[in-house]
Amino acid sequence: MKNKIILIVGGSGGIGQACAELFSKAGAKVVLAARDKKQAEEKARAINENGGDAFVIQVDVTDHASVSAMVKEITDNLGPIDVLVNAFGTGIIQPLLDIEPDNAKAVFDVNIYGTFLVTQAVIRNMAEEKKGTVIMFPGILGKSVMRNTAVYSASKFAITGFTKALVEEHRRSGIKFSLLYLGGVATGFWENPLVEMRVQKDKMLTPDEVAKAVYYSASQPGHSVLNEIVIQPESHQMV
Repeated sequence: MKNKIILIVGGSGGIGQACAELFSKAGAKVVLAARDKKQAEEKARAINENGGDAFVIQVDVTDHASVSAMVKEITDNLGPIDVLVNAFGTGIIQPLLDIEPDNAKAVFDVNIYGTFLVTQAVIRNMAEEKKGTVIMFPGILGKSVMRNTAVYSASKFAITGFTKALVEEHRRSGIKFSLLYLGGVATGFWENPLVEMRVQKDKMLTPDEVAKAVYYSASQPGHSVLNEIVIQPESHQMV
């Protein structure tokens, strides 16, 4: 990973920051992209103070111009992006009939449209370079459903289908795609008032555990790719 450029979109969240820490320790240059720069800047400062190489950039994943500017700034100043970690997203777990349409639209805008915009912009760059790795987080609800997840699962199944189609589209482009189907992860996701589910965060996966899976996916040798991985907590997490 020495001197590779790792773009982590969702750099203010627990998974994104854990990934930044691990990649930086391996000698990579990490870019934490986030809508709210404050937490990302705190993490980047800590990484740099410990001898790492971290940068922060503000982005609105639902805005085409913002996403395009992000990719251009990175490639102009650091070089081609080697790994894209799409660690962003927003949640909603409510009965369908209770969901406000604007809240559903916000989930689709971030999780689906945002993933499209970011991935398209980065892949355009990777296709020119004939190399790159894209890591997606459909989560376990992008593979299996549960009660009250109609809208959220729809957004995550979209990421699964989107990524699998890109695998077929880019078989000869040198770009690798990995899908991580994660069970519950102890992050700020569960503090969202639209996520109406009581959980035991101490029984969930930790961001550090997830980061190790991300790093493993990104460090596969040139002739191989980790297509899909499922990681679940050993214990039941719901209260």
